[in-house]
Amino acid sequence: MKKMWKNNMAVSSVVGITIILTITLLSIGLMILYTAPIISETQDMAKTQKIEQAFTVLDSRTSKASLGESPLQTTSLTLMGGNIEVNGNNESYNNSKMMIIFLHSDSSWYDSFYQNHNYWNAWESYESNYLNDFTGIETSMGSVRYYLDDREIAYEGGGVWSKYPGGGTIMTSPPEFHYNGETMTLPIVKVRGNDSISGSSDVNIEIKSSNIPAILYPNTTTNANFTNPIRANQLLIYIKSDFYEGWATYAETLTSTTATLDHENKTAIIEMNAEPKMGTFSPLPEYFDIYSLNHTNPTPLDNFSLYLYTSGDSSQFVASGMTITATAGTKTLTYEIRQKPGSNPPIILLKSSSYGIKYTDSSVEGLNEIWETNPGSSFPINESGGQGGSAETNTTIDLLSDTFLMYYDSSDNDFSWGPVGSNSTTPDLMITDSTNSTQSLNNITQHYMRLLAQEGKITVHVEQDPSNKIEYDMSSYTLDYDAEGAILTYLHITNNELDVTLS
Repeated sequence: MKKMWKNNMAVSSVVGITIILTITLLSIGLMILYTAPIISETQDMAKTQKIEQAFTVLDSRTSKASLGESPLQTTSLTLMGGNIEVNGNNESYNNSKMMIIFLHSDSSWYDSFYQNHNYWNAWESYESNYLNDFTGIETSMGSVRYYLDDREIAYEGGGVWSKYPGGGTIMTSPPEFHYNGETMTLPIVKVRGNDSISGSSDVNIEIKSSNIPAILYPNTTTNANFTNPIRANQLLIYIKSDFYEGWATYAETLTSTTATLDHENKTAIIEMNAEPKMGTFSPLPEYFDIYSLNHTNPTPLDNFSLYLYTSGDSSQFVASGMTITATAGTKTLTYEIRQKPGSNPPIILLKSSSYGIKYTDSSVEGLNEIWETNPGSSFPINESGGQGGSAETNTTIDLLSDTFLMYYDSSDNDFSWGPVGSNSTTPDLMITDSTNSTQSLNNITQHYMRLLAQEGKITVHVEQDPSNKIEYDMSSYTLDYDAEGAILTYLHITNNELDVTLS
């Protein structure tokens, strides 16, 4: 019987080639599967970069038209499968506009409004109820927008903005919004028109301007208070826009400017401080605010005093017992003012049944710092005969007196006298009832007011007993201090209208 031998080498070779081809095809397929989106994304990115560059050119030429350099400008771009729109009608203005509000800290509506100002249209009831006191400027912007899939690029308010699928917005070119720490110029660009083109063709964008911007501020014809230097204490700029996050990010780069977001209404709220009110003010209000006190200055207060008047004799000061309370954030500073009974001549002390000055910080639980008046320290009461023989009495409380001394009277050691931190500041002293325990009223006031200033705005309340012996109408306070950061002093706002068409 013959043996049969089979050669399997040829079969193995065919199988091997088949496997290699299969692996190769699978690899190619996987490469196509995973790289196709990347290639597509890269292509889209290249397209949007070209559009961003084209919109930057549009921004430059629009500025020339809106700011009077040339009344007619034209630029072009290739759509590359996208869509371009001009949104400059009443419907689109609802989502692209600006409101500028001038805040006066002595206005009757100020506290109520400021506590609830962080959303679009917060001013509505105040605008209607305080017609003679409430001042604001509202104007529309409009936009030119390009869409490609889920990417969006827009010209709005003199700037170019890019919006990404995740919702984030970045600024490609800054808006016409300039602030150097003293002067702000804000040419508000209003786009007019309603047009759109889609596809892959080239598009011409034509921008026309009347070349005559409307001056919104300063403008005493519109409002007697629209003057320079600016009379307001603060400026709030509300920007309602689909690109509000980009506006807020840009605002934060400006000198001493803060921005908050109202996500529900797609609004950026920009806050700027104007020149704080300083000098002597009469009548004495029940409260007043101190803005931008420079807490990095060891002695930022130059003058902080109260002139108190009553048409009665000096005994009225005994009955009236006055409290001055300064608050900011978690910190509270209280002065108690009373006449020393039986003193001759009459004198004023910082003294109540338990303290002359008390400082508390609610973030430091259970601790306070108490100061009492040193023997021999006082403010004189001036008494004279008034008309018809009636008495008139006054005194001046100088809260920055270097000769009025006080001693530390707390059972606890100090917690606020240095080193610099969220609850303490210089000078770096250890204060107990036996160490560094005597300080001038000036040192005490400067120290605690600097601590309060770390929190921002300081509100000072002036209160007396219900007998109301001190006559606020004839009394006053004087305040002068070093204000930190940029102070908005001059303001220039114009409305620049542009007619935009596509072809």
